[in-house]
Amino acid sequence: MTNKKKKKGLGRGLTALFGDQKKADKQKEKTSGNLSKANISDLSPNKFQPRINFNEEKLLELSKSIKKNGIIQPIAVREDKVDPGRYEIVAGERRWLAAQKAGLHEVPIVILDLNDNESLEVAIVENIQRDDLNAIEEAKGYKRLSDEFGYDHEKIATFMSKSRSHISNTLRLLSLPNDVIAMIEEGTLTAGQARPLIGLPSATNIAEEIVAKNLSARSVEILVRRKKGPQKVGQIKIDSNILDAQSKIEEILGLNVLIQNKKDNSGKITILYKNLEQFELISNLLKKN
Repeated sequence: MTNKKKKKGLGRGLTALFGDQKKADKQKEKTSGNLSKANISDLSPNKFQPRINFNEEKLLELSKSIKKNGIIQPIAVREDKVDPGRYEIVAGERRWLAAQKAGLHEVPIVILDLNDNESLEVAIVENIQRDDLNAIEEAKGYKRLSDEFGYDHEKIATFMSKSRSHISNTLRLLSLPNDVIAMIEEGTLTAGQARPLIGLPSATNIAEEIVAKNLSARSVEILVRRKKGPQKVGQIKIDSNILDAQSKIEEILGLNVLIQNKKDNSGKITILYKNLEQFELISNLLKKN
């Protein structure tokens, strides 16, 4: 392989796992597989499957599509070393479940030569590409790579084509209380709403308030800041009135604002921007008469 351009998704994941240059031939051999068919009862779920919950309504929709059009994309499997003649699903468990609902007796498969480590990676990559995979399922998949196979955050980020900060922030969600994690899994709380709650002793109560009021991720950040009460920036103490004013300005601008007020009530207001578009927004607002 001479193309060094970074690939995304499954291709990049396998490239990173098997090696970009020296192991190219081995990668091709492992991932090309043998296209075949198998009895639906001869397939078993992947024990490394990072996906736990399958939406029944969407499974039914897929089942109807399979009845009409069949399974277009084969299910990726590997041979079951414990029970010869059977196969373990590497990627495509959702299609397998829908095929059962559709009453199929056979399904198309592609047989891959993968070890446990590689099987987990393929399952995670395949599932992360799905829009409805929740952040907790994603985090648990990353955690298994770390705990069971010794992958650090940098290595996970490389073959997942994700930033290291994304991997770390996603894993941090698992430090939330179990009931908050359950809210994310159920879809009543988003990862963006939950992230500011990490490390807070009152995370559960705040999470319930977020759900009840249907607060945006931005509003959650402001709420958490208020819950924490007076803070210090450097050596300058921010009282509740200053904090409230700061939060209101942030709500209006949609940008991070820092108010530093001294004892003699002199000080400064800092508006933080991340790009030229935000800078122009601030500039235009300040130029208005």
